[in-house]
Amino acid sequence: MQRIAAMPRWTRPGHALGRRRPRWLTAIGTIALLFAAVWLAARLDPLPPRFTGMAIAADGDSLRLGNDRVRLLGIDAPELDQTCWRAEGSEWPCGREARAELARLVAGREADCQPAGTDKYGRTLARCSVAGDDLGAAMVRAGLALATEGYVLEATAARTERRGLWQGRFVDPKTWRDEGPTGDPGKSLVEQLWDGFRELTGARALR
Repeated sequence: MQRIAAMPRWTRPGHALGRRRPRWLTAIGTIALLFAAVWLAARLDPLPPRFTGMAIAADGDSLRLGNDRVRLLGIDAPELDQTCWRAEGSEWPCGREARAELARLVAGREADCQPAGTDKYGRTLARCSVAGDDLGAAMVRAGLALATEGYVLEATAARTERRGLWQGRFVDPKTWRDEGPTGDPGKSLVEQLWDGFRELTGARALR
């Protein structure tokens, strides 16, 4: 009689090694592989190299370094021809003052920039610093640029202390670019309510 070889123990139904791997374990393995692939891609495709040079302020959030046009990441300054309004209603050239402040920050010194791509106008998007000071942070801290990415502490300080744009009223630079020059937007509802409260109570103006 022909003998049938016995099945190895590890292939028998019910044995631990013969069971199918749980789906959750397979999912975890897949996620781990994806993370490993992303990490490897980041290592193989590093950020573009930093570059330095004597900078000239084109406006409140962009520079020229030789032939390179650089747009500072994380901020949006008033357009060069943009005007803003002080608390009592008088106009001031906030766009030109923003450029003057950036020019003061870079004057006669070398800027160090870390690029992170280009914008639709072909400008290099970068975070730049002078003598270790982040230019974007300095502009937001002065109240002459809005923070669009990060710079939370600088933006809070500028607004609390009513620096630059925050001394009165202004139109968001993006709105100014999209819709063109506009008149004084007037006091916000909060400001109007506060003025009414001051008239009723004789309270001092907000500082």
